[in-house]
Amino acid sequence: MIPAHVLLSGVSRGFGTAKAPTLALSQVSLAVARGEVVVLLGPSGCGKTTLLRLVAGLIRPDAGGVTVDGQPPQPGDGTAMVFQSFRLIPWKTARDNVAFALPRLGRAEARERAEHYLSLVGLSRFAKSWPAQLSGGMRQRLALARALAAEPTLLLMDEPFASLDAQSRELMQIELMRLMAARPATVLFVTHSVDEALILADRIVLMSPRPGRIAEEIAVPFPRPRWNHDTRALPDYALLRRHLWERLRDMVLNDPASDFHGRG
Repeated sequence: MIPAHVLLSGVSRGFGTAKAPTLALSQVSLAVARGEVVVLLGPSGCGKTTLLRLVAGLIRPDAGGVTVDGQPPQPGDGTAMVFQSFRLIPWKTARDNVAFALPRLGRAEARERAEHYLSLVGLSRFAKSWPAQLSGGMRQRLALARALAAEPTLLLMDEPFASLDAQSRELMQIELMRLMAARPATVLFVTHSVDEALILADRIVLMSPRPGRIAEEIAVPFPRPRWNHDTRALPDYALLRRHLWERLRDMVLNDPASDFHGRG
């Protein structure tokens, strides 16, 4: 058996104080194969971001274990993270934002690699531009280039396209699939969008309301590459979308902590 690239075993994690604890994740076990794209889908507050932070090594579990390549995760150790907020450095140019993520390289090599990844995301002409001069979609591409320039084996993405308009979001999904085909990596991707999950994932992990648990795992059957045809036109797409949406809707409507509880 090939060992998992990412492995969570009975992981629980809480926040808050001893008097007012909040359990974010409870007994989560998940194995992610090398090169697999796994999308975490679930209601707001179900612990998806907490799970990413555990895998990134930014926080530690209260119970259970997390390993990446068989070792406890360490920030920056072959792992890159892309956030919903672009987190760009406003006083650095696009090229310098990417090069900033490459502290172990010499200046010339970092510049060369930065220019290569700006080219991959279609931003070569804007290498000398400041983040404030770029559109939202361009800033998200810049954040993606910065993450990829480190050439991680594990890419963690926390709703990276949520703030984009519908057209830019769809184009970024295509861009991500192209980039992953050119340079494969293991991807853990958080989203609230059923459509985004179905378009991007090899496997969808559906999480329950807080405390987050794995409610269901679905292998996505659509062939790759997916950017050269409309995946939504495939016969199974509507069936899977309906199943996932109904499960999400029922979770939210039946969750006493939800603002929509009982509205069904």
